[in-house]
Formats: sequence, structure tokens, C-alpha cells
Amino acid sequence: MNPLIGILLFFISIFLLIFTLPLGFIYGIFHGLFKKGVVGLGEYLLEIAISIDQLGNVGMQHLLNVLWIKKGGYKFGNRDETISSALGRNNKLGTLTKFGMAIDKLLDFLDKNHSLNSIDYYIEPSKEILDQLIWVHIVDQKLLATRPIGETRYVLPGAQKEPHISDVMVLTKEIKEGWKITLDISSFEYIGVFEARVDGKGPGILVRKTCYFSEYSGDMSIDPEQGEIVWLKYQDRKNASEVDKLIFDFLKDSDLLI
Repeated sequence: MNPLIGILLFFISIFLLIFTLPLGFIYGIFHGLFKKGVVGLGEYLLEIAISIDQLGNVGMQHLLNVLWIKKGGYKFGNRDETISSALGRNNKLGTLTKFGMAIDKLLDFLDKNHSLNSIDYYIEPSKEILDQLIWVHIVDQKLLATRPIGETRYVLPGAQKEPHISDVMVLTKEIKEGWKITLDISSFEYIGVFEARVDGKGPGILVRKTCYFSEYSGDMSIDPEQGEIVWLKYQDRKNASEVDKLIFDFLKDSDLLI
């Protein structure tokens, strides 16, 4: 993006924040109370709190990356993630500084396992978006996948995203059940989010795949009824779904696929 556009959009957003947010906030309070009473008010205010937390994760990212985490830690700054979520990831990785550990212990005192339970907790699903998780595993620049029986398309190993459960927990459980291996939680590395129209669906239905690298232990195997294990090159992209083609492109551009 042109940096001048970014500056312009910033000032427009500040204008909207100052002059329109108060009116929308007051209306939202009454709307929540009218629809669900105190429960509706609580849900609305929680959404506001989460949005402020996500704003803080972006606005304070450079400072937090210096004060709260060690070199090589998981970076703050993902605009779709709360501060607590990023803090939880670094907690698991053991990459918090003494200052970061003090903040984490304070939150833990107020709400047990707060940061760990906050990992990806607030990234909510949508009816128009099929939210999925993908484990990306590459060996000798070839991508792990399966080919279902009787089909030419390839399927990357993964799981359906579940609300209120961290990506790491959902993906680890699904891979263990389907592939008979255990993903190493401490080695999880966020790759990115890829989104495209669902094959065979209407233009308004999208699939979003959040991808991670991770090491594993155990002997890999799948149920023969699921198909066969295959190792794909970039040229096999043609038999992938639209969203998986984006993943292929990213891995190729990163010099990870041949």
C-alpha cells in the first residue's frame, strides 16, 4: 500500500473515533440492554474490550516486543489477536522477559491461566466463512498431503477451527487422531491466513485457512479409508483447492517448495 494512503486512512479513522464512536457506543449499550438485558450489555462491552486489546496489540507492538519478549520470541502486532493471546504464546515458548513474566503472573493472579487460555480465543467464526486450521509439513521441499480414494484433488492435514479453544489444541488433537503423531506445541510457528471462495459454493461463501508449522513425534500413518499419503511439488498445485493454491504460492515464493 502507498504509505500516503495509510496516513490518510489513519486520520480518517481518528476523526470517526472522536465524532461517531460516542454515538455508536451509546446506541450499542441500549441495543444490548433491549435485546438481552444485562447479558446483552455484557456481551457488547466484552466485544469492545477485545477490540481495544487488539488495537493495543498493534499500537504497542514495537514497545512490547522490546520489553516483554526475548529475541526470537513470538512477536506482538497481529491485528487479529489480543495482547493476552500473544503473551500466552510466549509463555508457552518460554520467551518472556522478566518484565513479561511479571505481567503474566499478575494476569494469572487475577484470572488463572489467563494468557494461555487467551491464545486465539477471541478470533470468532462467521457463518459466511468456513474457518479451518492447517498443519504445513515440508520435507525435502515437498508438501505433505493426502489424496482421498477415487479423487484427484489433494487435501492438506488440518481441522475445523473451534470457538473458545486455541488453534494449537484443536490442531494437535485432530492430527493425533488422524495421523497417529503428536505435534510439538512448543515448536508451533504461525505462517499466515489464506482466504478464497469455497469450491462449488456461492461467491459469498469463503474458506479461511490459518496455517502453522510444527515439529512432531511418532510414526506417521493414516486410515487407508482416508486415502493415501502424498508429497507434493509446486506443479501439483493444479489439483488443489483455490485457497490451497494460495498456500502453494506462498510456500513457493518463500523457497520452501520445488
